[in-house]
Amino acid sequence: MNKTIRHTSVFVLVLVLALLGRATWVQAYEGKALADDSKNRRKTIAQYAQPLGNIVVAGSPVTGSKKTEGGDLAYKRTYTDGELYAAVTGYSSQAYGATQLEGIYDDVLDGTDDRLKNPVDAVTRKQQEPGTVVTTIDPDVQKAGYEALGNKKGAAVAVDPATGRILGMVSTPSYDPSKIAGTADGDAWQELMSDEDKPLVNRALRQPLPPGSTFKLVVAAAALEDGLYGSVDTATKSPDPYTLPNTRTVLKNENASAPCENATIRTALQYSCNNVFAKMAADLGQDKVKAMAEKFGFNDSELDVPVRAYASVYPSGMDSAQTALTGIGQFDVTATPLQMAMVSAAIANDGLLAAPHVVSEVVDSDGDALATFDDGDGTRVVSSSTAEQLRSAMRTVVEKGTGTNAAISGAEVGGKTGTAQHGENNSKTPYAWFTSYAKTPSTGKQVAVAVLIEDSGAARSEVSGNGLAAPVAQKMMAAALK
Repeated sequence: MNKTIRHTSVFVLVLVLALLGRATWVQAYEGKALADDSKNRRKTIAQYAQPLGNIVVAGSPVTGSKKTEGGDLAYKRTYTDGELYAAVTGYSSQAYGATQLEGIYDDVLDGTDDRLKNPVDAVTRKQQEPGTVVTTIDPDVQKAGYEALGNKKGAAVAVDPATGRILGMVSTPSYDPSKIAGTADGDAWQELMSDEDKPLVNRALRQPLPPGSTFKLVVAAAALEDGLYGSVDTATKSPDPYTLPNTRTVLKNENASAPCENATIRTALQYSCNNVFAKMAADLGQDKVKAMAEKFGFNDSELDVPVRAYASVYPSGMDSAQTALTGIGQFDVTATPLQMAMVSAAIANDGLLAAPHVVSEVVDSDGDALATFDDGDGTRVVSSSTAEQLRSAMRTVVEKGTGTNAAISGAEVGGKTGTAQHGENNSKTPYAWFTSYAKTPSTGKQVAVAVLIEDSGAARSEVSGNGLAAPVAQKMMAAALK
């Protein structure tokens, strides 16, 4: 063989080997990435090639699938009581993707998750029967919250304090995911996107707002744990009116005639005394209040239930006056309804915070578990003694304080109201909050609930935690205790 032919043969062989190597690399290493690419039409065709798996509430599916007419997508998602459960399920749309549980478990629900395949199927990439996502939602609690919120803009979360199971998660205004499930739902999508009330936003998890006086529970917990005050019945050193440190700004109480001067923590929670908790936060200092807030879950940017919740924030780098304002849940403090439900849940659960979760297990078509989410195993937030004292003070709020609308006959109920400023110089309608717990000694059932009313349409003078938010919590708690 002459030299030219030999060199050419070697060059061609190198090219062939390079092509084979590249093909092997694509098949072995890049194949899954290409298959999972959202721009790959084949992925969407495979996703909707068969009926999707279901999201289940109390043993019954709240989702379904139906055959489409024409096109290359054989099935599309349907929803039972879509508006009721939208904050739980999210949506699965052929045109706009998937959110929340639909998005997190899309590969389980469409049958492409590798855990659904046997070894042979994993090699051949054969699509299997889809799996099922089993939620912790109690339909009675969910319905009670949804109906009680009605046409108000707001959200509510109910949690089992002992297990962390989310029993109800509601966000209003809601939407029907069925209306955006197909490929020809552009008008419905644009209507949702242009709606000023943002119905696609899950306010229960993803709308942190100033928590107002509900945050006073966190400050009280910090004061008791620190030993600043020995008990909820120890008189505090709280002048009324109270001037913010190093300023001339006088902090007033909503009820000018309330006995807030040097009030005990119990009395201060009962009447929601701003002077007491602002002074308490300033005395503790931002580091101690922040440390307690973080024990309850604030500043956690990785809180998954398994849907990622936005972080509730307790700020840093404040002066004494700003720290004082955080004591009443203002300045730059923000919280989601989930976060404030976690505060009450930890107090109700003897100071232990169980990780909140809305999914109990994920199973394959045979009912075998692919993933399970453990209940309980709480993290210590406050001592048992502090938790008991705070429960006692919260009961006073409901029995004869600002939270009387949350009372349930035959049950132990404790709570805390909140009315948070909104807008520059409180120029807009305030937010109404309520966080609470309830227990039935005879059955052992218990629940913690937080409610946010972002806008009810009521006149400014009629906005209060007791008037707007507490009745919603009361109905959800009553449903949970049945």
